[in-house]
Amino acid sequence: MTDFGSFEAQAQALAQPLSQTEKAAAVLLAMGKSIAGKLLKFFTQSELQAIIAAAQSLRAVPPHELEALVNEFEDLFTEGAGLMDNAKAMESILEEGLTPDEVDGLLGRRATFQSYEASIWDRLMDCDPVIIAQMLAREHPQTIAYVLSMMPSSFGAKVLLQLSDKQRPEILNRAVNIKNVNPKAAAIIEARVIEIIEEMEAERNSPGPAKIAEVMNELEKPQVDTLLASLETISTDSVKKVRPKIFLFDDILFMPQRSRVQLFNDVSTDVITMALRGSAAELRESILASIGARQRRMIESDLAAGDAGINPRDIAIARRSITQEAIRLSASGQLELKEKEPEAA
Repeated sequence: MTDFGSFEAQAQALAQPLSQTEKAAAVLLAMGKSIAGKLLKFFTQSELQAIIAAAQSLRAVPPHELEALVNEFEDLFTEGAGLMDNAKAMESILEEGLTPDEVDGLLGRRATFQSYEASIWDRLMDCDPVIIAQMLAREHPQTIAYVLSMMPSSFGAKVLLQLSDKQRPEILNRAVNIKNVNPKAAAIIEARVIEIIEEMEAERNSPGPAKIAEVMNELEKPQVDTLLASLETISTDSVKKVRPKIFLFDDILFMPQRSRVQLFNDVSTDVITMALRGSAAELRESILASIGARQRRMIESDLAAGDAGINPRDIAIARRSITQEAIRLSASGQLELKEKEPEAA
């Protein structure tokens, strides 16, 4: 049974006059690849994109209309049976006159992949820049330059600073002069980046190390040191997974000064005073040197009164509140829990 609605719609489409861009697309499709390909270089990028878009949605052009188009362009064409599979034919013409990369760009083949690329680099920002730098340090400088050039600027800067002074000049030079990367090489690098991200996410989401670190963060340093030493006799790898997640009150001594200032900027005077009770002189001085002069005088005055009547549990609670804040700020990238180790000569 004939679908009269569909027939009517097709008839209306055939009656619809072609736009100038559609006419150009129709004529190019009728020329054949060798001739049409030679003409492509005379079009601008925007004109080519408009013609491609028109070809992909071009209705069937019957022979008599095609002949009229040929006459309109004042050229001679052989009468054909119409234009079929226009998008595929236009792609074939483009491949005759342009490079594969140019064809991909005009046909929008890279659009989906570019979106995929963006998601890779956005996901990378959730990783630890120190670990990313350690991973990249083993790669060729050109590879490092490409990865850095693809990262969001803020994250790329953090990763760059983690690389050695010896590596940075060459990497920066390559990044400045980087040109179009071969798609196959880019795909290999990006596949490896995805593997690294997945490995790091699996490690980060593993509940074991994080849970044990939380338990140890509730203990005093001598107890933690004893537990880690006993664990190391069984598995050095387990210690490596747990130790970076442990941050005790005594570890504040090893923080960069700027990070200590940041940490204690919003900690109340009462909490700092309580946490410093019974602390070692070196640790106490490092903390007092990180706060304002007026606040320091107040704390020193309270500490001078002695610790009589102070509940050790209150001291432990104050210290835990400070270390938890340090861990939180470190996780958000606002401070560093440890000074960077000096680079090997």
